[in-house]
Amino acid sequence: MIREILVYPDKRLREPSQDITHFDASLHALLQDMYDTMIHKEGIGLAAIQIGVASNVLLINLVEEDGTQNKENLYEIINPVVLEKNGITVYQEGCLSVPGYYEEVERAERIKISYRDRDGKAHEKEFTDLMAIAIQHEMDHLSGRLFIEKLSYLKRKKFDKEWKKKQKVGK
Repeated sequence: MIREILVYPDKRLREPSQDITHFDASLHALLQDMYDTMIHKEGIGLAAIQIGVASNVLLINLVEEDGTQNKENLYEIINPVVLEKNGITVYQEGCLSVPGYYEEVERAERIKISYRDRDGKAHEKEFTDLMAIAIQHEMDHLSGRLFIEKLSYLKRKKFDKEWKKKQKVGK
């Protein structure tokens, strides 16, 4: 089922997420709804809080060179914990909760995380490049943070001004 995505400045996006303790049919239904919503909105990642569920669950499904998203490349990451971060990279990010806005953000180039899958099985994996960036972006959501908070003071002021103007036009 496609769910509504919360859009900035919705206060629910600030809510910290809680760990999943039951790896059951309700979690599997949430994962399916998240996947359907992410694909429908043409996103590469989605955190549960973005659909109003304050649970430590995120999905990442990068786009292939031919523009397709293959479900076999989907990562369902539950209760993630960063074990290591190395290097610095800058990438232009966007967000389904801040539609139409893109800006360069600095993040770790390589991360190692521990997480659980849909069945509760523990995993430990290292990620680089866009996958590392996407995971860090979605993990920020789990802590109630948005990528716009990583912008410099001047870029944030510019964003706030453009966003308010866009909201007035949209109403």
